[in-house]
Amino acid sequence: MSDDLDDDLPEPAPLTPSVRLREPLELTVMVRSEGMRLDQYVLLHLGADFSRSEVQRAIEAGGVAVNGRPAGKASYKVRRNDRLRVEMPAPDHDIPVPEDIPLDILYQDELLAVVNKPPDMVVHPAKGNWSGTLVNALQWHFREQLSTGSGHLRAGIVHRLDKDTSGVILVAKDDATHRALATQFETRKVFKEYVAVAAGELDRDSDYIEAALKQHPHDRLRMIVSADPDAKPALSYYEVLERFRGFTLVKVQPRTGRTHQIRVHLQHAGCPVLADRLYGGRDQLKLSDLVPGSAADEVLIGRQALHAYRLRFRHPRTDGWVEAEAPLPADMRAVLDALRRHRPYR
Repeated sequence: MSDDLDDDLPEPAPLTPSVRLREPLELTVMVRSEGMRLDQYVLLHLGADFSRSEVQRAIEAGGVAVNGRPAGKASYKVRRNDRLRVEMPAPDHDIPVPEDIPLDILYQDELLAVVNKPPDMVVHPAKGNWSGTLVNALQWHFREQLSTGSGHLRAGIVHRLDKDTSGVILVAKDDATHRALATQFETRKVFKEYVAVAAGELDRDSDYIEAALKQHPHDRLRMIVSADPDAKPALSYYEVLERFRGFTLVKVQPRTGRTHQIRVHLQHAGCPVLADRLYGGRDQLKLSDLVPGSAADEVLIGRQALHAYRLRFRHPRTDGWVEAEAPLPADMRAVLDALRRHRPYR
């Protein structure tokens, strides 16, 4: 699955050694997964060693059986108590190579680390991004001290951020820690706080956006708000931090972890994240955009102005709270400086 499809989602629970050895995988569908597409369900349990397209090819080739019969279609919606047998070929890519990429480590101990991910960094290797990822950097800095239960391509990764979203990301150093942290994400016990610059003026100082999400029917990269029964419930709380003419600095606390949740919810509220090409229609903000007639052509930001600012969770060993904050990156600070200078609120 591409990082462009992910938005602070928990990684699947670590797999058993037999899965990593490519022996057939036996699964029974639980009620909470009922209605999920077969390819999505299988990919969730395989972890990162396969792509969705590889899973789809395996299904078409008869490598996935449902209740003793070849599934045939990746679009099959799994049902409660369906019995699946998954046989996948060996992946055709290598284990990530450690790379000496600087990391901003906000906190670490013998079990875990919290890293401030820069913008424009893919979290884990995938098609088109086999190097320069956060996992490549983690392999260099922590060597063998990373969880591998979700596959070597996602070593240490407990949850995910979009490539262009900066900020706090949690890393597990062993499989038991990974499972414990992933469970906190799945049960919504992790407190997450984002800061975004929105293009538009939110009319309320604080509110919540409750709107179910599903994948766009014709564009697999996009999510949409939908009233369809198969759409996933999603809830975000926001608080305005600062207002400008035509823009808003906003703090968002997602209570669910849906793909692109904050980006779609702010678009739904009429104020998409600034420079969000997918949901706002433009991929940068120049100084000349703020100062009509100006000859200045400086690009203030060239990616979505969204930052994972704060993360709070229970330490798996001590059960005490751990909280980490990542300061705003330089490009978002440049945007705010320009807005305060050229677009102060009335």
